[in-house]
Amino acid sequence: MSAPCQSYVLGLDLGTNSVKAVLVESKSRILVNTQTRDTLASAPSQDGEQAREQDVSRIVSALHQCLAALPGNRLHKVVRVGISGQMHGVVLWAAKAGCSWQASADGLTFLPEQVSQLVTWQDGRCNSEFLASLARPDSHILPSTGFGCATLFWYLRNRPGFLKPYSAAGTIHDYVVAMLCGLEKPLMSPHNAASWGYYNTKSGSWNLQILGDAGFPTWLLPTVVEPGTVAGQTCSEWCGVPQGTDVGVAFGDFQAAVYSCMKEKTDAVLNISTSAQLTFAPAPGFEPPAQPNPGAAVAYVPYFDGTHLAVAAALNGGNVLSTFVRTVTQWMQELGVDAPAEPIIYSHLIDAARDLPHTDLTIQPTLLGERHLPGQLASVLNISPTNLSLAHLTRALCRGVVENIHSMLPCRQLVEAGVRRILGSGSALLRNEVLRQEVEKAFPLPIQYEQETDSAFGAALAMMGKQ
Repeated sequence: MSAPCQSYVLGLDLGTNSVKAVLVESKSRILVNTQTRDTLASAPSQDGEQAREQDVSRIVSALHQCLAALPGNRLHKVVRVGISGQMHGVVLWAAKAGCSWQASADGLTFLPEQVSQLVTWQDGRCNSEFLASLARPDSHILPSTGFGCATLFWYLRNRPGFLKPYSAAGTIHDYVVAMLCGLEKPLMSPHNAASWGYYNTKSGSWNLQILGDAGFPTWLLPTVVEPGTVAGQTCSEWCGVPQGTDVGVAFGDFQAAVYSCMKEKTDAVLNISTSAQLTFAPAPGFEPPAQPNPGAAVAYVPYFDGTHLAVAAALNGGNVLSTFVRTVTQWMQELGVDAPAEPIIYSHLIDAARDLPHTDLTIQPTLLGERHLPGQLASVLNISPTNLSLAHLTRALCRGVVENIHSMLPCRQLVEAGVRRILGSGSALLRNEVLRQEVEKAFPLPIQYEQETDSAFGAALAMMGKQ
């Protein structure tokens, strides 16, 4: 008898700074290929220095570069596609003209057309005064700057003409699903709907009455379907992936990352990448509060099968360390010194701090504030003549990042919730030994670092279902 033909699930993650593509063998669930490309997609905005926008064409180009680097003989055997990406953000497009398909050396690809720039989760145009003026949602999640519905409200009030050319909206990964499947109206999972605001996770519906009364363009809202639902089939061959391949509705990158590694209900997951998240699964039957609590550091987000995750989602994580590295580089340039590449500087900083087990320097690292404390900015305390070395600064900054997430969800609360182990993940945590040392000081629980934990892998696994 001939051996059964191998098949694969393609997992994709459209992150804040990079795109990742993985192939997972269907039967064994083993990750067999991985490709990552930086998007370099940051784009200028006419809406002020607080705006954070990205060029969709560059994101899609990075996605196609990833696919082109995967083995073609395996892409031909892909039977499902799972996609995740950065939540909260919004991109708009003309429903019947959001892209065009073109031939390339690697097969057919799609080129974005009549598409806005992506306004990301890091966008700061919606200040506290503007947010306070919005209608109160029927949801346990308050809208925040960078949330899709808040951004659309901002355009409605400040640049209403901007919305006129568009008839569809979604996250960047919702857009990709819609283009792959030729969907006229996009689909969205509760992961991403809740991240936009004005979505009730208990009823599974948008706050259409509240939004409509406020003049919101409700026709732009996607149709919400359960995570794991097949959104459609590829309308064309795509970089070697066969036409007619099932494509799932897009997952949130956070939920997909958790899905890739949370093995037991008594596990918590700490992810430090661009930002930082600490999460655990509440007891069965848990329902989030009916009304939002603006001062709460812990939020409750939809997961799978009608369940929720409790999550402390810090805006400040690896991005703070990256800002520090860029600052050191800038100082060197201002002094007329040839600066090494930023990865080399980062490596030297970690090496220096690793040899310094303690510092009395204190850094509050909240450069971006936090959603529950938007006015809290960064600060440095206890400066003395002996603690201003780069080793002290790096150690204090790493400790500050960890203490910030710990202050939002202390270890005591994890233990009270039945957590017995923490799974550590995320590029910033895995590559930074000093961060790991500080995590182990702050969280006296068994900690296991997960090398293969990521959203692309989780998106593929979620499309395969439970074993």
